[in-house]
Amino acid sequence: MLGKTSFLVLAVLPALFLLPVSAVGQTSTQPAQPASIQVTATAIITAKPDQAHIEVGVVTQSATAQSATLDNAQRVDATITAIRKILGSGGEIKTIGYSVRPVYRYPKEGGVPSITGYTASNIIQVSINDLVGVGRVIDAATASGTNTIQRLEFVLKDDQAVQLQALAEAAAKAKAKAQAIASALGLRVVRILRAEEQGGYSAPPRPMNERVFAMAADAAAQPTPVEPGTVEIRATVALTVEVGL
Repeated sequence: MLGKTSFLVLAVLPALFLLPVSAVGQTSTQPAQPASIQVTATAIITAKPDQAHIEVGVVTQSATAQSATLDNAQRVDATITAIRKILGSGGEIKTIGYSVRPVYRYPKEGGVPSITGYTASNIIQVSINDLVGVGRVIDAATASGTNTIQRLEFVLKDDQAVQLQALAEAAAKAKAKAQAIASALGLRVVRILRAEEQGGYSAPPRPMNERVFAMAADAAAQPTPVEPGTVEIRATVALTVEVGL
């Protein structure tokens, strides 16, 4: 009888050792992820600009690089002198681009191109705080030798306050959206898990078109009309909130 009992115990023990570790009662240490809602919202604030950037330039061409640059320098100097008379101490002028490049002629039958002349280009940026004088600056530039007007941009000298206002409105909109979604699902917002700004944005530069340039070239007949309008400051906020019953 004793021999049979010993045989049974030995037969059961191997089965216990084959059980997986999880079956012995190990518990997971990974915390459960809370239920959440992700939303984004954008706010747009419009404001009147208080500064204008005008990019004007002179492009000259001649048979030699020296003559092209000399002609260019004389015309740019005349342009800067004329603009400074209008700006006084209420603006700034700086050079933002300068280049001298050869002009090539390419043979129709192929072969090595030859240099037929040189082109010199000098671009200056004029920053003006008196927006009423923008048209006068354009007229003075074109009358003194400018033959290129690349861009006219209206901006805010300091847009921090407007940017913060846009961020605050975007955050409030995002929170309201999260609460509306949670309420529609029979849930409530428990807490904010993450808030992130997704970059600011301001209205793109307003380019000077050909029609305005043509009017500027005929400044003696009529001053160039310029309307600053408004600038837009955008802010976007992404919000992740925990929700529960």
